[in-house]
Amino acid sequence: MKKVFLLVSLVLMVTMFFGVDTITFWHTYSTNSGEYKLLTEKIIPDFEKSHPGIKVAETQVNYDDMRQRLIVSTATQELGDVIRMDIIWVPQFGDIEVLLRVDEVFPDEFAEMKDEFLPGPLSTCQWEGHYYGLPLDTNTRVLLWSEKLFSEIGLSSPPKTMDDYVQIIRALTKDTNNDGQIDQWGFADNGLGPWNSIPWIYSFGGSILDPTNSKAEGYTNSRQSINALSTFKELYEEGCISDTVVGGGGIGTFEGYAENIYATIIGGPWSWPIIKGQYPDANINYALWPAGEGGSKSVVGGEDIVISAFTEHKEAAWEFTKYMVSYEVQKEFVSVSQMPIRKDLVNDPVITEHPYFHTFMKQLETAVARSPHPAWNQINDIMDLAWQNAIIGDYTAEEALNEAAEKIEEVLQEYK
Repeated sequence: MKKVFLLVSLVLMVTMFFGVDTITFWHTYSTNSGEYKLLTEKIIPDFEKSHPGIKVAETQVNYDDMRQRLIVSTATQELGDVIRMDIIWVPQFGDIEVLLRVDEVFPDEFAEMKDEFLPGPLSTCQWEGHYYGLPLDTNTRVLLWSEKLFSEIGLSSPPKTMDDYVQIIRALTKDTNNDGQIDQWGFADNGLGPWNSIPWIYSFGGSILDPTNSKAEGYTNSRQSINALSTFKELYEEGCISDTVVGGGGIGTFEGYAENIYATIIGGPWSWPIIKGQYPDANINYALWPAGEGGSKSVVGGEDIVISAFTEHKEAAWEFTKYMVSYEVQKEFVSVSQMPIRKDLVNDPVITEHPYFHTFMKQLETAVARSPHPAWNQINDIMDLAWQNAIIGDYTAEEALNEAAEKIEEVLQEYK
């Protein structure tokens, strides 16, 4: 008892002598979510107990309002000290130097931590050779396949290669009631933008930009990128891909999958609670996205944790940032369905025994980010239009991607 009293007294004396750093943490966790409850009732209190000289004042901002708030606050240099930021925004705000270069300010610690993270999520923090934060949470998309429909054509497992997958999509597209209209499709998705097309492009061996994110010509319109779009276009024109990819009025992808109308779809980890919420008895089967010339590649989503370049509490902000990406905290967040960004959790029982996270974590080992670049929103729109022009317009895949490469090069020139 005397030792406890002495320890508490020492902590109080240190705190009184040195004072308390109060840091602000801006985030977009919904206030009615399990993530918010965990953050406010356990994660932050535990951090403050282990760091008695630091207090964390959390501020919840609706996702739809966050980007505008960041823009306005940048002008006044009144950003939160630490911010949970959408991965596609990090290069934009890093480029205008409002985020701390953590690899430059904390080089030794960053170098030690760097290899702890999955490469896809980590890449979202990088711009022009520097890291402007650390990955905080992540997600990706994987293949959902119908065991029932596959069994009807004598298959008991999902396709492992893109060549097999293309043939299976064709084989599982049917007119089941012989009325002359297709009513079962081999594949369905809900759009044509990079969030949807990256798994096709990169698994075929293509890309959108070069590895330095500074060149489009020869990458956006590479042989492999053209092959990906051409194959998708052929499947769509053959009726093997649902009209949902172009905004058609068919049944939604999750509903159609649960009702065995779509033999395969691609979805994120949120697919499980959404499908089970509507179809409690649905049989959901996940698999890695089929591998092509580029391997099995999917797209990275999620948020990074960044530090404001204007903060007056760099050390305290860094301590909280490190804490949020630690093994213990990342493991805690799995309990509320937030996917971790650490390599050492891929094969941890908390993941391997989870009903569906394991496949997503394995996919994240090879998943790629939407090109980290300040002009990503423009690049995204150019790629979306290119795929639309080929799928529902009168462009060939090559024409659409040649035009896209030219337009993206014009955008990139503004950053050279």
